[in-house]
Amino acid sequence: MHTLNLGILAHVDAGKTSLTERLLHAAGVVDEMGSVDDGSTQTDSLALERQRGITIKSAVVSFVIDDVTVNLIDTPGHPDFIAEVERVLSVLDSAVLVVSAVEGVQAQTRLLMRTLQRLRIPTIVFVNKIDRRGADHEGVLRSISGKLTPSAVAMGSVGGQGTRGAFQTPFTASDTGFTTRLVDLLADHNDAFLAAYVDDEAAVSYRGLRGELAAQTKQGLVHPVFFGSAITGAGVESLIAGIRELLPAAEGGTEGPVSGTVFKVERGPAGEKTAFVRMFSGTVRTRERLPFGQGQEGKVTAISVFDRGSAVRAASVAAGQIGKLRGLGDVRIGDWIGVSPDRSTRHHFAPPTLETVVVPCRPADKGALHLALAQFAEQDPLINLRQDDIRQEVFVSLYGEVQKEVIQATLADEFGLDVTFRETTTICVERPVGSGAAFEIIDKEPNPFLATVGLRVDPAPAGAGVEFRLEVELGAMPFSFFKAVEDTVRQTLGQGVHGWQVTDCVVTMTHCGYWPRQSHSHAVFDKSMSSTTADFRNLTPLVLMSALWQATTLVHEPMHRFRLDVPADTLGAILPVLARLRAVPRTQEVRGSSCLLEGDIPAARMHELDQRLPSLTRGEGVMECAFDHYEPVLGPAPVRPRTDYDPLNRKEYLLKVVRGTGGRREGV
Repeated sequence: MHTLNLGILAHVDAGKTSLTERLLHAAGVVDEMGSVDDGSTQTDSLALERQRGITIKSAVVSFVIDDVTVNLIDTPGHPDFIAEVERVLSVLDSAVLVVSAVEGVQAQTRLLMRTLQRLRIPTIVFVNKIDRRGADHEGVLRSISGKLTPSAVAMGSVGGQGTRGAFQTPFTASDTGFTTRLVDLLADHNDAFLAAYVDDEAAVSYRGLRGELAAQTKQGLVHPVFFGSAITGAGVESLIAGIRELLPAAEGGTEGPVSGTVFKVERGPAGEKTAFVRMFSGTVRTRERLPFGQGQEGKVTAISVFDRGSAVRAASVAAGQIGKLRGLGDVRIGDWIGVSPDRSTRHHFAPPTLETVVVPCRPADKGALHLALAQFAEQDPLINLRQDDIRQEVFVSLYGEVQKEVIQATLADEFGLDVTFRETTTICVERPVGSGAAFEIIDKEPNPFLATVGLRVDPAPAGAGVEFRLEVELGAMPFSFFKAVEDTVRQTLGQGVHGWQVTDCVVTMTHCGYWPRQSHSHAVFDKSMSSTTADFRNLTPLVLMSALWQATTLVHEPMHRFRLDVPADTLGAILPVLARLRAVPRTQEVRGSSCLLEGDIPAARMHELDQRLPSLTRGEGVMECAFDHYEPVLGPAPVRPRTDYDPLNRKEYLLKVVRGTGGRREGV
C-alpha cells in the first residue's frame, strides 16, 4: 500500500478543519462529523482551539483511498502560527489549499501559495462554502488565476450556489470548453505535448489529457481547482478522486539507510516525549538504537503509525510513513534521525520579530514559570526563550498578539501558572560595520585564564548568518578547546554591543594556546597548572566583545513588505498615514476602481497600519504583509537590556566568573 502525506492549508476560517472532518467521514473513519463550533473535531484537541474555533497546533489523522493511505495534516490558518505551518511543509508530499467561496483569496492564502510554489509542492485548490450566501465561485476562480496562480483550471461546474443544495458537477470528455482550456494550459508547460496536439488533435485522447494533467500537477506546474462544501459534503467526492488521481504518493526505499525528520514533539502526562517523525528512507524498529540531532542517540521504546483516523501501535515505521516514536528523551523539533535526507532544512518563513516579558502573577512561581516555558519552547523552537539573570525576567519571542493567549492558556491549563505580559516590543539585530581584532595571551596580564585566544570579526553579506573559521592549525591544541571557543562565540553573539543578536559576520580564530595537563609527583592532577575547556569558555567572551567593539556594530530593525489593495479614491488619505508610519511605497498600480500599493514598513508600525486601514478605506482595503529584510535604524540605536553580565565590563564579568568557579584562578 502506498502512502500520501497531505497537508491542508488555508487562511483562517476558510474551513480546513471542517474539510478534514468531512474527508474522515467520507472515508468511513468517523460515523459522525465533528463541529468546529461545538469543539468536537478530531484534530482540534487543545482547549483554546475548541474555545476559539481555530487551529493552533498541527494534527495528523489518517484514512484510506483505494490502495493509498493518506496521512492528513491539519495546519493552523492564523498568521501568528505560521511557524507551525512551516514545520509541516518539510514533511509534505502534496497539499490542498482551501479558499472560501465567500471571502475569496486572502492575505494568508497568497503567502501560503507562494511558498508552496517555491518549494514545488504539488497543490490542488478546494473552493469551500459554495452553499453559503454570498458565494461567488466564478469570481473566486478569477481571483485564484489573478492572485495565486495563472495555471489554475476548474475541474467542474457549480449549481445552486449560495443555497443549501449547492453542488459541483465534474467536467467530462463531453465538456469541450473544459478540454480546450486544459489543452491550452498543458501545452504551456510541455512542448512535446503541444507538438503532438498540433500534428493531430485526434491523437490526443481525453485519457491522455488527464494523464498529462496528473503528470504536470505532480510536478507543481498546474493547480486543479475543485468546488464544494465541507459542511454539506458537496464536491468532496470529486476532491477525493482528484487526490487519488492527481497527487503523488510518498517516495523512498524501506531498505535504505534510516532517514527522517522530527516535525512535532508532544509530552505525555508523566513528561515523556513523543516525536512525530516523517520517514524519507529506511525502517525504524522498536528497541532499535537511533542516532538523532547533533550526535545524540536514543533507544526507541515504542512506535505508533497512523491508520484509519488514529495512531496505532506498530513494530516499525518505514519510508513514506509518519510515526510517533517514544524513547528519544533529548529529541527536539527539527532534528534529523539517522542520515540527513537530501532536502533543504532552511526555514521557509522568517523568524518572529516581536518579543514580550512573561510575568508570573505570583512571584513565587518564577522558577516554575521558566521550567514550563522551556518545555513550551521545545514544542515551538521559533519561540525563543531568554532568561534575564539580572532582573529575573523571562522573554519569549512572538509572531503576533494571539500567541500571548495561547501561551497564557497553556501555562494555566497544563502547569497551573497564571501570568501576564509586558508590552510587546520589536526584535532588532546587530551587524558589524567594519573589522575588529583582539587577543589575550596565556600567563600574561591582564589574562587570568590558562588559555590563549585571539579573534577577528569581519562583516559578511546580509543573510549569511555567523561563520566561524580557523587561522591556526587544528592540531595546535585539543579539539575540545576549539569546540569550546566556537560554541562560546555563537552564544556570546546572542547579545552584541547594543544587546541585540549579532548576525552576518565571520569570526576567525587567530591565536590559540594552552597549558598541557600537569600533575604532582604522585600523579595528582593539578587544576591550577592545567588548561581546561572552562578557561576557553570564560576568556572567549572578553576577546570577542573587544573585537566586536573595535569593529563597531549597527542596529537593524525588521522591515515588512506590504501589499495594499484599496479603493483608488482612498489613496490620498492613505499615503500621508504611510509616511507618518515610516513606510516607503515602492510600486503603485491602478486597476479600474482599485489600487495596488506595495512597499516596506517597519515591523513595529505594522499593527497600527492594520488597525487604521478599515477606517481609511471604508472597510474595503485588504493588506498582505510578511517579513522581508532588516534595515539600519535611523537615529539613536535602541538598546536591549542585557540578560547576563557584560563582557565589555571586565571587572563585573570577572566577578561573575569568580562566583561561578569558586575563585579557582588566581588573579581573577
